[in-house]
Amino acid sequence: MATKIEWTERVWNPVTGCTPRSEGCFNCYAKTMALRLKGMGQKKYANGFIPTIHHEALKEPYEWKHGMVFVCSMSDLFHDDVPFSFIKKVMETIQDNPQCTFQVLTKRAERMAEFFTYEYEVPKNVWLGVSCESAKHYGRIFHLKRIIANVRFVSCEPLLGDMRDITLDGIDWLITGGECSNRARRPSPDWFRVLRDRCIDTNTAFFFKQWGTWGEDGVKRSKYKNGSLLDGREWKQLPNL
Repeated sequence: MATKIEWTERVWNPVTGCTPRSEGCFNCYAKTMALRLKGMGQKKYANGFIPTIHHEALKEPYEWKHGMVFVCSMSDLFHDDVPFSFIKKVMETIQDNPQCTFQVLTKRAERMAEFFTYEYEVPKNVWLGVSCESAKHYGRIFHLKRIIANVRFVSCEPLLGDMRDITLDGIDWLITGGECSNRARRPSPDWFRVLRDRCIDTNTAFFFKQWGTWGEDGVKRSKYKNGSLLDGREWKQLPNL
């Protein structure tokens, strides 16, 4: 399915639904969307946001000619309710479709590390990432660094705190942005600047997605009116491959 997410081209959801993991989940866009789709009668979301496996979705990538694919935009592939046996099937599908690059992002980094340490080798066409919304979750980055992958990335979105002590050695790409919600928490512009500067220091690609509900000027308004310029410049870098 095509998507408006700027750093990918399509989404693929062999799993839907999730449960809160940390403070970054409080205003979850996926939960809101899943419940809306359930209300619209979409069969795939009949369970709302309860974690649900969709075996039939494993067929979808075989129909794609190319592209960047975000895996489980409506879930977390490494949720405890998703057995390793199914994750293996997802990886087998990915290996069968080298014409696409698959981006896997999780908040359950320790389970991802367990899977790729003991169960499966990372396919060449997979980018592995972890969500890290505040310094409290640096441990997720540690688990990511334990895994050998062609591209390792960190998503600091929504950014909820100062992360000046972040260590980005061995990280190829960092995505960040403000929260988009009526209840969005206000970030400090300096939090984004710190991440940008850390990326420059470590030659890590930096992708500033958007300010979100709160603008650089500290004014709350529509996310679309706040834009994506940081200090007058757009930062939409991708990893150097």
